[in-house]
Amino acid sequence: METKKDEKIIAPLSGYIMLAVVLLMLVFSVYNFTSNNQITWLMIVSLIVLLTAVFLLAGLLVVNPNESSVLVLFGDYAGTVKNNGLFWVNPLYKRRKISLRARNLNSEPIKVNDKIGNPIMIGIVLVWKAQDTFKAAFEVDDYVHYVEIQSEAAIRKLAGHYPYDNFDEEGAEITLRAGGEEVNHVLEQELSERLERAGIDVLEARISYLAYSSEIAGAMLRRQQATAIIAARIKIVEGAVSMVEMALEQLSDKKLVDLDEDKKAAMVSNLMVVLCSDKDASPVINTGTLHQ
Repeated sequence: METKKDEKIIAPLSGYIMLAVVLLMLVFSVYNFTSNNQITWLMIVSLIVLLTAVFLLAGLLVVNPNESSVLVLFGDYAGTVKNNGLFWVNPLYKRRKISLRARNLNSEPIKVNDKIGNPIMIGIVLVWKAQDTFKAAFEVDDYVHYVEIQSEAAIRKLAGHYPYDNFDEEGAEITLRAGGEEVNHVLEQELSERLERAGIDVLEARISYLAYSSEIAGAMLRRQQATAIIAARIKIVEGAVSMVEMALEQLSDKKLVDLDEDKKAAMVSNLMVVLCSDKDASPVINTGTLHQ
C-alpha cells in the first residue's frame, strides 16, 4: 500500500560553488586538449573530466522569487526547493516549476438557479496561490484547471443555498444580493474545502457579478419598480395622515374654525388628495361662505 507523502522542503548545494568547480574542470580539459601534450592517459582523463563537467553543469537550478521547483528522481518525490537563488541538484532530477505568486481568477458569469429556482447570472473574483507544492504537482492533474472547475462548482452550490432576493421568500434573512460579507465568507469556506486537495490557499473570494438571467430580467425589473412605488406610497400616506391629524388638532386647539363631522370629513378628503397626489394640486378658491 502506497504511503501518502507530504511536502518536503530541501536546501540544495550552492550553485555558485558548483559553477566554480565546473569552470575549473572545463579549463583543465580545454588546456590539455589545446596543448601539444601527447600523453594518452592525460587526454583520456581530460575527456572524462570534460564529460563530467558537462553532466554537472546540467544540475544547476535557478529559482526565482515566489517560485518553487519540485524535484522527482525516477518517479520518486525528492523534495521541493522554495528558496530563491542559484543551486545545484542531482542532474538526474526531473524538475517542475510551481509558482507561489498570488493569482486572480475572474470567472465569467454563468447561468445558475438560485434557491427558489430563478435563473440568475453570477460570477466571482478569486485570489489564490499554491501553498503545498506536493499536492499541486501530484494530487491533481492540472492544478490551475482544477481551480477553475472547482470554482464553478462552488458558485453553483452557493447559488442553490440562497435566494437572489427576498421577494419570493420574505423570511430569508440572507440573500445573494444583500448577504454581503456573510455570503462571501461562505464562498471562501466552500472554495477552501474544495481546493485543499490541490494544496491551494484561498486568499479572498467574493461575488463580482450578480443579475437576473435575460429571460426574466425585464419582469423582475418591473416587479422591483412596483415594489419601490408601493413602499414610497406607504410612506407618503403615513406622512399625509400625520399631517392631517396635526392640522385638525391645531384647528381645534386654537378654535380658529368650528368644524362638524361632515366638514372634518371633507377637509380630510381634500388634504389627503393634495398630499398624496403625484401631481401639483389645482386649488379652487371659494369666494362664498363655508356652506357654499
